[in-house]
Amino acid sequence: MPAAETGLCAGARSAADVHGVGFKTVLGKDLTGCVPADERVITALEGFREIAPAHNPPYATGIKRFREKLPGVPLVALFETAFYQWVPEAAARYAVPETWHQAGVRRYGFHGASHKFVAERSAELLGRDDIAARVRSLYQAGPVPVKAGAKAFRVISCHLGGSSSVTGIRDGVAIGTSMGLSPQSGLPQNNRVGDLDSAAVPYVMKTLGLPLAEVERQMTKESGLLGLSGVSNDLRDILAAVGQGNARARLALDVFVHSARHWVGAFHLALNGCDALVFTAGIGENNPSLRAAICARLDQLGLELDPAKNAALRTEGEISAAGSRVKVFVIPANEELVVARETLRCITV
Repeated sequence: MPAAETGLCAGARSAADVHGVGFKTVLGKDLTGCVPADERVITALEGFREIAPAHNPPYATGIKRFREKLPGVPLVALFETAFYQWVPEAAARYAVPETWHQAGVRRYGFHGASHKFVAERSAELLGRDDIAARVRSLYQAGPVPVKAGAKAFRVISCHLGGSSSVTGIRDGVAIGTSMGLSPQSGLPQNNRVGDLDSAAVPYVMKTLGLPLAEVERQMTKESGLLGLSGVSNDLRDILAAVGQGNARARLALDVFVHSARHWVGAFHLALNGCDALVFTAGIGENNPSLRAAICARLDQLGLELDPAKNAALRTEGEISAAGSRVKVFVIPANEELVVARETLRCITV
């Protein structure tokens, strides 16, 4: 039976074998970090369900089910927004009335567990154990002081999958990210719109005679790569269609690549340079042609890809050319490890 039905996972024969359950929760407004998955969390998830409709309701339901099946077992929520707690206000605020801000309208950022793992692992790969340790203790101690005189360590992390985001990271701490108030923002997603001028919503409501609920449905179900390509929300299908000469599929690919480059360039400037560019998640890890397309015009940033390494890599590794000033890595996502570590820390404090 599924874990949600029994409360058990592989290797657990009874409830006595389960010492804690961690949830990679998405958005709870002011509630963030790693916290007990109690009524506060459920209330926060349900209160922001309109902002993350594909994520918050099922997580709230899952927490309730596990609480029923495993009474007495600690449940922990690690919010995706946790990694962005220290983003400067100038990068987190929207230019909206203060009442909107007080209601929770701001850039939160998502894929926090994935970008946190990239921050730690890239530091290890480049011999910055001080930064890796800083990342590991981040949710417990906050950003601990960096050793005086230490060279800044700057990473741009590209989480590219069915849902995609780019995050700029300095010394293990996020300084900005492509996603904002909701997971519907930033790069074009699989079937979610990504960045869109806010005037488009009232315009299509009036011009096409659509009610708000239908506009919201189309923006979350029929947009993104699916809406652009008319083929699929899966990049593998889109690439196959590109190979067959499908012009809309080519456009979808070009829009995605353009957006990814835009954010890489923006964070290169915000970080005042970059030591490592990292690709992670399903598309980032498994699509050499897309990595090559994104890197193709980044030579002015001191970044050069090694075509042979990029094409051959099937696991973690470096794919930059020998003379590239910016190292380029593929790092398999390991959000589960981040959630497990933080859950263990939370239940043993």
